[in-house]
Amino acid sequence: MWETTAQGFAAMGSEARLLVLKTLVRAGEAGLTVGEIQERTGIAPSTLAHHLKFLAAGGLIVQHKAGRSVINRADFDRLRVLADFILDQCCADAPAKAANDG
Repeated sequence: MWETTAQGFAAMGSEARLLVLKTLVRAGEAGLTVGEIQERTGIAPSTLAHHLKFLAAGGLIVQHKAGRSVINRADFDRLRVLADFILDQCCADAPAKAANDG
C-alpha cells in the first residue's frame, strides 16, 4: 500500500499536474476530452499529454476512448484513498483537551 500511495502522490508532483487534476475534479464524473482540458488550463497539447500520462500512471485519472476522443476522468475513489491515508492519523498525538478548558 505504501508504494502505490507514494506513486499517487508523486503523480501530483507538479503545478501543471495539480492544475489538470483539479480541472478534472471540477468536471465531475463525465470527465473531459484532451482538447477541453487544454482549453481550460492553457497547457500546450504535447505537454498536456505528458502530464496526463503521469496522472494515469499514478492511478489518479482514468482514460477511455469515446469514438475519436479520449475522455479523462478523475478517479474519485483513488483520490479518497489518498486523502484518507493522509488524514487517518489526524491529531493522534495532540494533547487531550481538558473537559473544563475552553
